[in-house]
Amino acid sequence: MAKPTLNELITELVETGWLKSSRLIEAFYHIKREEFIPSDIKDLAYSNEALPIGFGQTISQPLVVAFMLELLNPLPGEKILDIGAGSGWTSALLAHCVSPTGIVIAVEIIPELVEFGKSNVAKYNFLTKGIVKFIGADGKKGYLPEAPYDKILASASAQEIPKDWYNQLKIGGRMVVSRNQSVVVVDKLEANKYQEKIYEGFVFVPLV
Repeated sequence: MAKPTLNELITELVETGWLKSSRLIEAFYHIKREEFIPSDIKDLAYSNEALPIGFGQTISQPLVVAFMLELLNPLPGEKILDIGAGSGWTSALLAHCVSPTGIVIAVEIIPELVEFGKSNVAKYNFLTKGIVKFIGADGKKGYLPEAPYDKILASASAQEIPKDWYNQLKIGGRMVVSRNQSVVVVDKLEANKYQEKIYEGFVFVPLV
């Protein structure tokens, strides 16, 4: 059976309505998913499924990443917190979208994945350009030294959205996170006023 190609994957995501905006379509073409997975499963890079990257973690299903990033709408110049950065794929996709003046703070708690993700993102010179900072830390606490953020993305599932994430989001900012097995969009309207929208029916690895 022929392995799926990058073009086939993106065509599928566009035709099924998961991937819509030109900026994100360009990012999916430019940031090659095969660069972010272990070498022994590279032939599965463009299959529309989550893949293991070790330590009980996965690189998310392209459909889910496309959906969450379309909801997040990363724009040039924004500062975005990427929680549970893992392989670095979403961090690099975000970096492509916020370039050249934005910044992505990628937070990952598992030391081996910090190194894996950092080495993957480095292939695109985002680290040397200062567009991505890859940090080993507990994402449940957000990352206060770089707060506040225009946007926050969390692809691993929390039972409840941590209070620190709300506090570190700018007024007018948005976070797209997974809670239980749903995608939740939170818009910060005022200092303590939020609007929430829930999309159910997804599967995520738990936030560690």
